[in-house]
Amino acid sequence: MENRANLKTEGDINLSDERRRWQEAHLGPEALEILEEDSRYFLHQSMSTPCLNVIVDAEGIYLEDIDGRKIMDFHGNSVHQVGYKNRFVLDAVQEQMEKLPFLPRRFTSHSAVRLARKLAELAPGDLNKVLFTPGGTSAIGLALKLARRATGRFKTVSTWDSFHGAGLDAISVGGEGVFRGGMGPLLAGSEHMMPYNGYRSLFGESDDGSYSLNYLEYMLEREEDIGAVILEPIRSTDVQIPPPSYFLRLRELCDRFGALLILDEIPTAFGRTGTMFVHEHYGIVPDIVAIGKGFGGGLFPMAGIIAREGLDIASDISLGHYTHEKSSVGCAAALAAIAFIEDNDLLAHAVRMEEFLRQRLSGMMEKHEAIGDVRVIGMLAAIELVTDRRTKERAIEQTERVMYRCMTRGLSFKVSGGNIITLVPPLITTQEQLDEALTTIEEAIRSIFGT
Repeated sequence: MENRANLKTEGDINLSDERRRWQEAHLGPEALEILEEDSRYFLHQSMSTPCLNVIVDAEGIYLEDIDGRKIMDFHGNSVHQVGYKNRFVLDAVQEQMEKLPFLPRRFTSHSAVRLARKLAELAPGDLNKVLFTPGGTSAIGLALKLARRATGRFKTVSTWDSFHGAGLDAISVGGEGVFRGGMGPLLAGSEHMMPYNGYRSLFGESDDGSYSLNYLEYMLEREEDIGAVILEPIRSTDVQIPPPSYFLRLRELCDRFGALLILDEIPTAFGRTGTMFVHEHYGIVPDIVAIGKGFGGGLFPMAGIIAREGLDIASDISLGHYTHEKSSVGCAAALAAIAFIEDNDLLAHAVRMEEFLRQRLSGMMEKHEAIGDVRVIGMLAAIELVTDRRTKERAIEQTERVMYRCMTRGLSFKVSGGNIITLVPPLITTQEQLDEALTTIEEAIRSIFGT
């Protein structure tokens, strides 16, 4: 087994001894048999196959496994904003399937046009041109190609530790070793800078992001062929939240040097942070926004980009040309998900739950030395577990044990960077359910750390 103290990944580890022990203790014979068959037929990959458990049902905020265990899902791959089996979304999709289950290329439909118009209405400024695609990785590809065409430049700047998808172009601009490792030459022109919080990671001192932006300015001054800067406005896996000043300066740098600003909001748009789009928190308008995950209402794979009006300059080439580009069913699902968020005032609910989460997590941090930091925006939160609050030494093994203890108690969440509990509850989650989940986490921390 590799040295887990040095292991840092975008998610929890699927080949650890802790996982094997949990499965042996908590899964029934049928679940183990299906997992063995799954392992037999699927290619193995980090954080995926071999799998954790067998799920047979999902509704609202809950998953149900094959042994009848109900699991509160605060992970959901950031897809389940409006909950599982949302009746409003299901009805819209069923109606569309009966009328127009697939839209061939060269044609459009009512649902596609309505969705494009709705996004243009929601997005600020002149972000009113769209392209759709079935997955977030391909949305990033669209953004990269459009930036090259619009600027005539082929280089990009992104950040280390970022995640933008699993395709070869996406891992080139991404900065996660678990995706890039051993891949050999990647997409030419993919430059990287320190992430917003990189100074803290290196030196243990707070920074407003000036260190990384100073380096970005240095790069832009010396390399005239940088066409775009691409980053996650809020790092969803470990919930890194830059201040508004960071984005104001970033926008100014891109404008000054003629680089497009691409924001990857695939896991965070559509209410996760209390606004429909994350960049609304920062008072800027990016040139391109990538969307996905919750965009499809937890039912259909939908992603895409929203671009500024002036970037409609590539009519002579095929930027996407995906078979399911204007999926009639996917567009119906996305329209229904957005309508459900608006009609049920889920943006305001996320803002209220942000305050609850902040107060509750701050109280937990005061009581438990093992909690080194908490970060919250909307219904997205991180709990950083450490063995020493002063040195911020990561509690890798303990965090994994906390995760499995919570899983036994019926709560699922992501572990990021080895020691960060990342909470991504559906936007329909009530305050009582949030409180129940945090009580489960606190009891697990007390049990594992003895505090």
